[in-house]
Amino acid sequence: MKKLQIIDLSVPLESESPSEPFPAHITYFTHRQGAEHLGAAGQLPPDEFPDGIGLAWEEVKSITHAGTHLDAPLHFGPTSEGKPAKTIDQVPLEWCYGDGVVFDLTHLKSAEFITIEHLKNTLAKIGYTLRPMDIVLLHTGADKKWGTVEYLSAHPGMSREATLWLLEQGIKVIGTDGYGFDRPFVNMISEHKNGRRGVLWPAHFAGRDIEYCHIEKLANLDRIPVPFGFKVAVFPVKITRASAGWCRAVAIIDPNFG
Repeated sequence: MKKLQIIDLSVPLESESPSEPFPAHITYFTHRQGAEHLGAAGQLPPDEFPDGIGLAWEEVKSITHAGTHLDAPLHFGPTSEGKPAKTIDQVPLEWCYGDGVVFDLTHLKSAEFITIEHLKNTLAKIGYTLRPMDIVLLHTGADKKWGTVEYLSAHPGMSREATLWLLEQGIKVIGTDGYGFDRPFVNMISEHKNGRRGVLWPAHFAGRDIEYCHIEKLANLDRIPVPFGFKVAVFPVKITRASAGWCRAVAIIDPNFG
C-alpha cells in the first residue's frame, strides 16, 4: 500500500509579521515562568515543581483574519441570500472537507482580475468539470512573498463575476494563496478614488448574494502533485459569533484512493 501524503497549505500565525497590516502579537511564557505563575496560583514556590520548571504557554492577541483563515459569510455582510449571514461557528463542517481542485493562475500579474475565462481555460487545460462542494484553490504564487511587505500586493484578485460563476457551480469554499481574495487594497482604493466604481471588494460582496466561504493566505499549492484527485481540509477554529476563524489547511493525497 502506498503512503498517504499530507501537505501543509498554511502560513503561520506569527508575532509581528511584516506581511500582516494588523499583525498578531504573541507573548511566550517559559517553563520557568510557568512554575512561577502556577506556583503563585497554588501558593507553591517554583522549586516545588520537578526540576523547578512548570508548563509553557502563550498569550495570543490577534484579529481572526491574521494567518491562514476561513472567512465566514458574516464577513461579507450582515445577510446572505436574504437571511442572517452565518458566523464561523455556524459554517457547516461538510463545507470544510472535500475534493480539491487547483487552478494554476501563476501567469497572472499582481492586481489583475481573475475572470470567468481564466477559470474556464484552466479547467479545459486540466480536463476537469467542477462538481458541487469541490474546494477550489487559486494558485497565484503570491505565497512566495510571505514574510515581506511585498506580500500584501503580490496577488491577482477574484472578480465578482468569476466568484459568482464558481458559486453557481455549487462551490461553497474557495481559497487563495494571496493576502486577500480580492485584488490588493492599494489598487482598489486608488482606482475608487480616481472614479472607478465597483472595485471595492467585489468578490467579497458577492457573498451577500450567494452564500459561501473563502480562505485567504494559503501556501504551498505548488507542492500538490495533481490538479485534482485529492482531498482538502480547512476546518476553522470555533469562535462564537466571529466573521472568520484561523485554520490549518491541508491537502491529503491518497495514492490508494479510487
